[in-house]
Amino acid sequence: MNKTFSPASAPHQAVRPGTRVGLADRSRGRHRLATLRGIIATWDTRIRFRWELERKSKDNPHLIDDIGLTRQEVEAEIAKPFWQR
Repeated sequence: MNKTFSPASAPHQAVRPGTRVGLADRSRGRHRLATLRGIIATWDTRIRFRWELERKSKDNPHLIDDIGLTRQEVEAEIAKPFWQR
């Protein structure tokens, strides 16, 4: 039996001739990993910012007035989960 495959029936084949099959997958994987690292870094920054804001609001409440925030705004920011802006 002699079977021939067209590009549509063989999704494992590279799109362009001469391109290695795994190469695109590896770069896509690196991009996803970089995106994930960026998301985690953003979440970490928000956690630290909210923790510091809470600490400053308790230790030095006059500093909150100096940066132009109200007590309600500070409490609303502190109450947010880390994944929210």
